[in-house]
Amino acid sequence: MTNKKIKYQPIQAEVLELAAEHGNNPEAVLEVLNDIQAEHGGLSRASITDTARALGLPAHHVYGMATFYSMLSLEERKKVLRVCDGPVCWLKRASEKSPVEEWQKKVSDEFTVERTSCLGLCDHAPAVLVGDEQAGPVSPRDAQRVSKGWRGTPTDYSKPRKGEVRVMTALIGKIDPDSIDDALANGVYDGLKKALRSDPEAVLSEVEASGLQGRGGAGFPVGRKWRFVASEKRTPRYIVCNADESEPLIFKDRVLMETNPHQLLEGLLIAGYACGASEAWIYIRGEYEYQARRLERAVQQAEEKNMLGEKIQGTEFSFKIHIHRGAGAYICGEETALIESLEGKRGEPRLRPPFPPQYGFRGQPTAVNNVESFCAVPHILKHGADWWKSLTGYATAGTKMYMVLGHVKNPGLFEAPFGLTLRQIIKMGGGMAEGSKFQFALCGGAAGTIVDKSLLDVPIDFASSQKGISLGAGSFLIADQSVSPVAFLRELLHFFAAESCGKCTPCRVGTWHSLEILKRMAEGKGAKGDTEELKSLSALMLDSSFCGLGQAVPIPMNSALKNFGKAFEEAEN
Repeated sequence: MTNKKIKYQPIQAEVLELAAEHGNNPEAVLEVLNDIQAEHGGLSRASITDTARALGLPAHHVYGMATFYSMLSLEERKKVLRVCDGPVCWLKRASEKSPVEEWQKKVSDEFTVERTSCLGLCDHAPAVLVGDEQAGPVSPRDAQRVSKGWRGTPTDYSKPRKGEVRVMTALIGKIDPDSIDDALANGVYDGLKKALRSDPEAVLSEVEASGLQGRGGAGFPVGRKWRFVASEKRTPRYIVCNADESEPLIFKDRVLMETNPHQLLEGLLIAGYACGASEAWIYIRGEYEYQARRLERAVQQAEEKNMLGEKIQGTEFSFKIHIHRGAGAYICGEETALIESLEGKRGEPRLRPPFPPQYGFRGQPTAVNNVESFCAVPHILKHGADWWKSLTGYATAGTKMYMVLGHVKNPGLFEAPFGLTLRQIIKMGGGMAEGSKFQFALCGGAAGTIVDKSLLDVPIDFASSQKGISLGAGSFLIADQSVSPVAFLRELLHFFAAESCGKCTPCRVGTWHSLEILKRMAEGKGAKGDTEELKSLSALMLDSSFCGLGQAVPIPMNSALKNFGKAFEEAEN
C-alpha cells in the first residue's frame, strides 16, 4: 500500500491576511470567522478549512466553532434581519403569530429573516437587528422604514427619575461618550489617579472595605475575588470583563458602555493595578457591535492620553485592554464558558474547581467581573469605602442598576440603593400601565423568580431569594392580568432550550422536554400529570446539570408552579 501525499489548494489570500492581522493566533479563530462573514455574509466550507490551516488548527475544530455560535452561518446571505423572540419582545407584541413570518412577508426578498434569542434591547422592545445595527421599538408595520435605515426611537436616560441615586449613571447626557476630554473634565480617571498614588494592597483593601458585591447576579464580593488573584504567585495574571449580556430582561451593561465607556476602562485599569495584571479583555456579545466600536474608540483615546499603555501617567504600571466580540451564545455569560470562547474554543463550561482566580484564561489567575461591577470601582477609589456605604441606609452597600419592564408606564433603567421592594420598583417605573392590574413579576432576569402579589413588599437584595424573590442582575418584568403564567413560562423555556450548549443531557433534554409540555398546556391540550412531570424535570435539571444554566432553569419553573399552581392545574384539562 503506497502513501499518497495530499495536495492542498493554496490558502485564500484573504484568509491569510485576516489571520496575520490577528497575529496568526489560534485564540483568534472566532474573530477571523467574524471578519470573513462580515465580508461575505456567511462562511463557506473552503473559508472554514483555510482558516483552520492558517491558524494551525484541525478543520473539525473550526467547523465546530462555525456551527456552535448562532450569529455565524454556513450560508452566504446579503442582508440579515434578526427578530428578537425573547420574553419581553413577546410580551410587547401581544400576539401568538410568528414574528419571523410576519417580518418576512413585509421586507423585500433581499433580506434573510431569522429568529434570535434576546438581543439585549429590552428597553426598545420589540427589537430587531438589521445587519449589526440595533433597532427598536419596531414591528413588521415598520418594515419599509426599517429597510430604508430607520432604527426606532432610542430611550433617553439623561433625566433622573424621582428617587434615583446616580453614581455610575451620573454623567449620562452630560458628556459626549466618544470624547475622552469630556470624560476627563468630569472626573473620569480620577479614581485611577488616586489608586496609582497608593500601593496595590491599599487599593485591594479599599475595595474590600466597601463591601462591593458582584453585579452579575451571584453577588460574590469583588474585593475577595481580586485578593484571590493577587495572592497567586503565578504570573501573568489577567482581568476579564464579562460584557456578554445575553440574558433576557438585562440591558444595564449596554447602557453603561454606550453612555460612558471610559468609566468601564477605568474600572478595568484599577482592577489590573490591584491584582498585578497587565492585560484585560472585554468579552462583548456579538449583537453589541455599536457598543464594541465605541469601546474601541475609547481604548484608542485612552492610549493617546497615556491612560492606557506603557508606564501610565509616569508610573511603572503598564496595562493593555483588548475588545473581543462573541458571536451569539448565551452560555458564554457563564464565566468558564466565556474563558473557553476567549481561548478560541466552543463556549462550553468547565468543571469547577479549579476556579478562574486560580486557573482561568490561558490557565493563569484571572479575575472575571461584569460591566456594572467594574463601573462601580472608580467611584469607590475616588470617594472612599465609607462614602460608598453612606449612599444607603440599607445593609447592602452602594447603588444598583435596576431595569423595570413590561406593563408599567415608563419602562427602562434607573439607579438606586438596595432594599427596594417590588412595589417601589413598579412605582419607579411610573406605576402600572393604564388599564393594567398587577398579576405577576419575573424578578432578577430569565433565571429569576416568578412572584405574585404576596411578595410585593419584601425588600430585595442578594439574600432575598431565600424569601422567594430574586434580585439577580436587577431586572423586573411586570405582567398584568392579560398574561398567562403558563404561556409566559413556555416563552422562558423556549429561550433556555434554544440556548442550552448541549454539553450535558439533563439541560439539553430537560429544557426541550419541559418546553414541549408547556407548549401543549398553553394551547389547552395539557394532560393529567403534566404539572408533576414539570416538577420532576425541574428537580432533575437542578440536581444533575453540569453548569449554572441548567441549574438555573428550575428557579422560574419552581416559583411559577408554586405561586400559580392553580393556573397549571387548569391547563392540564
